[in-house]
Amino acid sequence: MKNYQRLEGLIAATFTPMHQTGEVNLSVIGKYADLMAASSMTGVFVCGTTGESLSLTTDERKQVLEEWVKCAGGRFKVIAHVGSNSQLEAVELARHAQKSGADAIGAMAPCFFKPASVKDLVGFFTPIAHAAEELPFYYYNMPSMTGVSLPVTEFLIEGKKAMPTLVGTKFTHNNLMEMGECLTLNNGEFEVLHGYDEILIAGLAFGAVAGVGSTYNYLPTVYWGILEAMREGNLEKARELQQKSIEIVEIIIKYGGGVRGGKAIMNLIGIECGNCRLPITPFSSEEYQSLKQDLKNINFV
Repeated sequence: MKNYQRLEGLIAATFTPMHQTGEVNLSVIGKYADLMAASSMTGVFVCGTTGESLSLTTDERKQVLEEWVKCAGGRFKVIAHVGSNSQLEAVELARHAQKSGADAIGAMAPCFFKPASVKDLVGFFTPIAHAAEELPFYYYNMPSMTGVSLPVTEFLIEGKKAMPTLVGTKFTHNNLMEMGECLTLNNGEFEVLHGYDEILIAGLAFGAVAGVGSTYNYLPTVYWGILEAMREGNLEKARELQQKSIEIVEIIIKYGGGVRGGKAIMNLIGIECGNCRLPITPFSSEEYQSLKQDLKNINFV
């Protein structure tokens, strides 16, 4: 791997901007990248769940990544999600990520035909990781989305034997015991990127030093505050800030979840991300008015 450094801080899971016609709108990414740099993001995680990954074509995912690499301009790291139900497509995306200048790759397990064992999952991922052998590879563990609940510690141990570039996991699961096991595995050999915004404080308490989240896009000061408070041992302040995070998460759940509700918030703060791609229902004007009031009630806007 070239210039590998362990991640620390906040990595924003980015939304994919769309035109009202449903086509990808690459022109927004420059302004979006400037916001991420101004928010001091360590990096961005592109075309993951928040980015509507599997609702995009392979060509669209390539175009979005290329634009992010260009617009980042070295100001923050760009991690490409290359996971797919098709191993061949994922290999193509991994190869493209390396060629395009991405800093790392990550991949979810396939969610149509699912791997039945850790051995199957390692076998699926190995050609993908090898297609970008210069880049660190993260296993994106998200059972709520993929339906794959294989033991992550076992995957890390067995996966490292087949994939030298496997450096850790993006852990989007509320099984904190398993997360703690991953963090202490082989004396802390593997990175664990915390994936649930509303319980970041718990991941940090277990020893995580980096997180990937969608609400980091529009609430960065809260999360940087949580990180600082935890470093200082100020649990009272960390809890207070985490509650602000929970208030936002409760609102986006009300409006259809982190992708749909979060994308609407991006539109409200001036990053025109448009609607989500179907089958996620477009936002109505009435919902926008209601969302604005809910955000006002918690002093967000």
